[in-house]
Amino acid sequence: MIRPLALIAVLGLATLPALAEDVSTSDVYACKDIATDTERLACYDAAVGRLKAAEEAGEVKTFTRKEVEEVRRDSFGFSIPSLPKLAFGGKDDSGKDKSDELKEVTFPIASISGKRGALKITLENGQVWQQTDTKGVNPRGQKEARIYQAALGSYKMKLDGGLAFRAERVK
Repeated sequence: MIRPLALIAVLGLATLPALAEDVSTSDVYACKDIATDTERLACYDAAVGRLKAAEEAGEVKTFTRKEVEEVRRDSFGFSIPSLPKLAFGGKDDSGKDKSDELKEVTFPIASISGKRGALKITLENGQVWQQTDTKGVNPRGQKEARIYQAALGSYKMKLDGGLAFRAERVK
């Protein structure tokens, strides 16, 4: 019996652009279970060829863990429902599932404007955060902002480890 992926290899590369949207790494992984060397190689050749064609057509893009983490850091404070789909998962040393959810970030401060109780903090990466409570935080000479998740989807910020205040991302 000729397997579907082996048949694709026989049909040739002319069929690859039409199949680009249906390709996935699971096609490549499925080849490992084929017993016959010739069929397994044909399967791998076809699956890798389709994957490469899809990548060249812009249908598939691979990302490293580092790139995904950079996106998570840059988007921290905004709700992007599809971002958790870019998870790496896995288990830690104790066998528990690892959480890829980012809970806090620390960035250098570019500038602080406003007065105590109504600060606007611009970070060096371009993020802009606005103070949402009225705590009197001293903005002078602050070099670093630590932002972390608080209750009910809110965020808190500490400037150089000082007093925590509520903040929301505005840009």
